[in-house]
Amino acid sequence: MGFIESTESAFRKFFVWKGRASRSEFWWFYLFYLLGSMVTTLVDLIYGVPVLNTVFILATFFPFISVTIRRFHDTGHSGWWYWIIFLPIVIYSYEGRNHKVLMPIFGFMYAIKLLFTLSEEGENQFGSSPL
Repeated sequence: MGFIESTESAFRKFFVWKGRASRSEFWWFYLFYLLGSMVTTLVDLIYGVPVLNTVFILATFFPFISVTIRRFHDTGHSGWWYWIIFLPIVIYSYEGRNHKVLMPIFGFMYAIKLLFTLSEEGENQFGSSPL
């Protein structure tokens, strides 16, 4: 799946939380998200009004979450694993800052590992392989 197809797929499946998304679909859409954020931020900085980036972020919020959840499904994990990114931050704030300096990084690193993991071959509990 290429850049255009993955972006179209993510917007077509705006609120689709079931199914699976391949690595290429997720990472091409992520590239679109990064490039769009950079361009809209640059335009906002030039004109001094932070409107365009806000509109872009709001327009891509649900497609980004849905493609991430479907990517987790592709690796055989529930979509609830999305929250692993935030769990260490909550633990870090609750426990204090004395010896947990790197704690917020671990949830993010595990989520990245899941996003880079190869797809489960064949069918899993979330559907057939997107490839």
